[in-house]
Order: sequence, then C-alpha cells, then structure tokens
Amino acid sequence: MKVLVTGASGFVGKSLCEKLFRQGYAVRAAMRASNIQSESIEQVVVGSIDGNTDWSAALHDIDLVIHLAARVHVMKESSDNPIEEFRKVNVHGTENLARQAARAGVKRLVFISSIKVNGEDTLTFTEDGGSQHSFSESDNPKPQDSYGVSKWEAEQVLHCVAQETGLEVVIVRPPLVYGVGVKGNFAQMLKALAKGIPLPLASVHNLRSLVYVENLVDALILCATHPKAAGQTYLVSDGGDVSTPDLLRQLGDAMGHPARLFPCPASLLKLGGRLLGKSDQIERLLGSLQVDSRKIRRELGWQSPFTLHHGLRASAVEYSDANQDS
Repeated sequence: MKVLVTGASGFVGKSLCEKLFRQGYAVRAAMRASNIQSESIEQVVVGSIDGNTDWSAALHDIDLVIHLAARVHVMKESSDNPIEEFRKVNVHGTENLARQAARAGVKRLVFISSIKVNGEDTLTFTEDGGSQHSFSESDNPKPQDSYGVSKWEAEQVLHCVAQETGLEVVIVRPPLVYGVGVKGNFAQMLKALAKGIPLPLASVHNLRSLVYVENLVDALILCATHPKAAGQTYLVSDGGDVSTPDLLRQLGDAMGHPARLFPCPASLLKLGGRLLGKSDQIERLLGSLQVDSRKIRRELGWQSPFTLHHGLRASAVEYSDANQDS
C-alpha cells in the first residue's frame, strides 16, 4: 500500500514517514522543497499549497493520503487579511488536494485538523472546585481565531468532497503535540528549565490534554487503514491530563533540572502577557483544555503506545542530550 504524506518535512511529518516505512508501507513525501535525507522514502516537490497546486505527480499510484501540510500560527502576522491567507492554504489547498486525490483513485484521505475547531479552552479548573469539561467530537465547533476557523471550514469542504466523489475522509483533531523537535511554548519551557529560570506558575490550577508525537502518528496510521474510521472525526490525546506546574515538574525531574516554581496571581501574569504582547502564550499556560479521546479508543480499539509520563520523560531526556554542550 502506498501512502502520500504532505507536510512530510515537519515535526509530525518526519515521525509519521519513519513509522509508516517501519510498518512496511511505501511512503511518498510531498514537500515544498526537497530536504529529507532518506533513501527509503520517495520525495516529490509540490511547491506552495493553494487552490492551484498540481498534485498529479504526487498522487500517481497512491492509495492513501495523510494531509499534514497547513498554514499554522503566525507569531508576527504581516497580512492585512490573515483569514484569507489561512484559507488559501488550509481550505482551498485542502479542497484542491482532495478533489485531485478522488480523481486519481485515492481511497482515503486523513486530514489533520486542530482542537482549535472545538474552541480555545474548556472551563477553568479552580481551587474551589470550579467545574470543567472535556472537548468531544459532539461539541458544536467554536473556533476563535483565523487558524481555527480555516481548519473548521476545511473539514466542512472535505465532507462535501466525500459526498460528491466517494473519497473516504477521516478527520483528526489533536491538542498540543509534543516530542523531540517541537517548537513553541513547550520548547520554551524546556529551555527555561535547562537554564534554571524561576517561573511564576506554582499557583496555577489547570488541566491540559497533550499528545506525544509518537502516539499521534500511531493514531493517524490507524485512521488511514481501519474500515470503521471512514467518515469519522476523532479527538486524540495521551489519555492523561496534567497541570502546568506538574508538567514542568515532570520535565524538570527528567532533565535533572528540578523546576523552580513560585506563586504569582493569575491577574498579574495576564497583565504581563498583555504588556509583552504574549497574551495567547500566557492563556495557554494558565487555562484548561481537556480532550475526551474515548471515541477513537472505543470505535477503533486504539490504545496510545506511550503514557503521558513516558512521552514527557522521553522528550525531556532527548532535549537534554541534544543540548548538553550548549
């Protein structure tokens, strides 16, 4: 069976291609530019992704497509119309790929969406027992930013393509994906722990779901091949939720750099975030976002190969090994 992976040179794409190859699949990696050093994985350059991308060479003889490529969060947005920039890649580019895949005889397309389709956060978990809930596939979508909106629109477009062409579509919405090579907040936390920087997060009482990259790619492969997955949407996570302080403690212990945490009122942290232009990052550190992944476990029999504790420890140890001389 031959699988096309878009976004193959990215954080998740590299791990996915490697696991597919180890499991005996013929893998074709679609990228904007050739930069994967591998004799076992076929590469095809497709350039920029939008509604006019020519996928014919990439889709030749392909059975399954796992679509990772996307326009993701832009820290310093320069566009005057960011939603249209997101739509260009995430909506029009995805629809174009799906329609060409259907014409090429591809059986199934797995689309990596985002938990941001559900919303930004679940109810805050507080010391006085404040209520909270977990996102599930049955929630009414409530995307809040351009990225989340574009992913939700792409999901709807894919369902239309599936109805019109018979292409099987599976949608996967992961929360924060972590592992070796991840960037963003997770990488910043590892860097701060390695340097022994005191962090004002001891009094945070939240709960967040995460997914280890190796767990995510395992779920994606199952979604690409399981007969019952066709037409379904799945939320995936490691299966255990963690507060920001506990996350830091587990990472610090694994790195041999115990987390140095001290309390600070959330109101001051939020004010600091606004003043520094980092409100989104602060909100993610303080807020709760829990994912109910029981549907994929129940319907497809998926079990995450690695626990949250194992994934965090492996990520921290490999980060330390890679940066021991820096």
